[in-house]
Amino acid sequence: MTGPRLLSPRWLAAGGAVILAAVLGVALVLQNSGAACASPPSTSAKTGKATFYDLGSGTGNCSFPSSPADDLFVALGPDQYSAGAACGTYLDVTGPKGKVRVKVTDSCPECPVGHLDLSRTAFKKIGAEVAGIIPITYKTVTTASAPGPISVRVKEGSSQYWLAVLIDNHVTQLKSVTINGKTTHREDYNYWVNDGGAGSGPFKIKITDVYGHSTTISGIKLAPETTQKTTARLATGTSGSAASTVTKKATAKPTKSSPSPSPAKSSASAAPLPESTTTVEPVPTTEQPAEAAVDLAASSCK
Repeated sequence: MTGPRLLSPRWLAAGGAVILAAVLGVALVLQNSGAACASPPSTSAKTGKATFYDLGSGTGNCSFPSSPADDLFVALGPDQYSAGAACGTYLDVTGPKGKVRVKVTDSCPECPVGHLDLSRTAFKKIGAEVAGIIPITYKTVTTASAPGPISVRVKEGSSQYWLAVLIDNHVTQLKSVTINGKTTHREDYNYWVNDGGAGSGPFKIKITDVYGHSTTISGIKLAPETTQKTTARLATGTSGSAASTVTKKATAKPTKSSPSPSPAKSSASAAPLPESTTTVEPVPTTEQPAEAAVDLAASSCK
């Protein structure tokens, strides 16, 4: 059993990353954090072990303002936490007593690959608390039902000159977040940061996951430390184009005609019209397709 991790370097990172970047001049390094995990997780099941811990008064290195309402969450080791890329995703974990679904909300610096540190509540659903450590199998769940629509939280200290946002209820691993068309980089405490800022708002935020699903949210205010709820949902699943983006392809084909009476006319001269593509950007109220029951395996992203 892993003891409470009430004070750890992750809290220092969350509070001081911006100052350190300015003083040490490592903005380019920070901009690449999380970039190595732009590919989907492995699809193979994994085996490992589970322990449990009590989070205490914190909420975990992923910076979510509160723990899941059902108290079912997990902390992952550095390789699987992937500098914050795993934050907000879900795992199905099977132990001696059954299966539990948990949300990734925290990191476990001392945990190797395959060692999952569960909440006490989650651990008790699949194993005996007195055991302290149990064998498990686990999978990433790309079709988990989010507890609500996408929410956006603007970090304290944000202004028109520096902006950081936290995205929640996305379920699948995110690849990119743009704010008013400007790129951001993900810090290991799960905020997406634009070091130059994006103005005073309101902001239009486009969220894209590693499977190509995307959704765009408008009207986000520059309101630090406030969780702003939306009506947008990010499609779940493992393949296909963005469910919240409608793409139509129409190809004009030549019609079949009767043979020409004149040998001077050739059918090769009748070329088809060029293909046309129309893309319609989504709005938060776009209805999403039904979720398919597909489980993928969790793995480290290297």
